[in-house]
Amino acid sequence: MIAYLKGTVVKVTETVLVLDVNHIGYQIFISSREAAAMPGRGEEVMVYTYLNVKEDAMQLYGFLSEDDLEMYRLLLGVNGIGPKAALGILAAMTADEVRFAVLSDDAKSIAKAPGVGAKTAQKLILELKDKVSLEDAFEKKLANTADAAQKSGMTDSKSEAVQALTALGYSASDALKAVRKSGASDDMDTEEILKLALRQMSVL
Repeated sequence: MIAYLKGTVVKVTETVLVLDVNHIGYQIFISSREAAAMPGRGEEVMVYTYLNVKEDAMQLYGFLSEDDLEMYRLLLGVNGIGPKAALGILAAMTADEVRFAVLSDDAKSIAKAPGVGAKTAQKLILELKDKVSLEDAFEKKLANTADAAQKSGMTDSKSEAVQALTALGYSASDALKAVRKSGASDDMDTEEILKLALRQMSVL
């Protein structure tokens, strides 16, 4: 019903975003991970939304990426996982991490999310196993990493170095951090940046 909202940030807490869209304030439930990535008050942001309709309330849940929203919808399809539990999983893990946890039968990592026990984590893996492919997981991880690098204003070579690091098994956040702290100049090629970033990885 509401695919996304674009407006000005009025207030952000660990669980709620208040967004002004044409002088109407929308209360949107978010994860602590989304809250940490939100721009400051008075800045503009676009949030992808899911509308949860209950007998006594209509609640909006928001995400900064379409991939997180897509994963949220998948999680809601699992028997026994409601809107808050699904949000709790995406507070503890990225969409990429959820996909790889499902593919590797890593119920322990999923069970660390608030409100999710070992049995629910195992059920989640069983129900999502046929909805997640290894090829799709790698493609989305590379796309998400490239998107994060682009948003941080990196050159193409630095962005490619970040993608190379994630292909080697490093997390997207560690890869971005290593390239940023590597001291690489904008005129360096991907290979030079990658060498510097790998040295930086050893001290992170």
